[in-house]
Amino acid sequence: MAPEQAAESVVQAVVVYDGQVLLVEESHGGWRLPSGGLEPAETAEAAAARLVYELTGYLVDGSTTLGPAAAVGTDARTPVAVVCQLLTEEPSAGARLTPERIRWFSTAELVRAGRPGNAGLPEVVRAYLEGHTPV
Repeated sequence: MAPEQAAESVVQAVVVYDGQVLLVEESHGGWRLPSGGLEPAETAEAAAARLVYELTGYLVDGSTTLGPAAAVGTDARTPVAVVCQLLTEEPSAGARLTPERIRWFSTAELVRAGRPGNAGLPEVVRAYLEGHTPV
């Protein structure tokens, strides 16, 4: 993949911990998955971990790409979702977002409501959460 393609791709981090999913506040007040662009020669998994840390201060390990990994770099309009494992329960200082702009939503709430607080979840993420939501 050419560096120009990687820089255009968007990665969304799906951080799931204790039945909850990490969302960040958008500038207009809605909530979304932590997301951003890849840096040159960066994998989707590494980008997800970097983005979560930069935005929230939480240390995570990007472990599983949801959907076709080949989508990275092919269409910047289609974000690639990466499941991340939480490595620290408390965020470190220096995150770009203030604590008020970071929130944990229950997976059940996200699956039931579909779009709580405007959190538009890609279908592949919704399907993943449905499979990991207590009944």
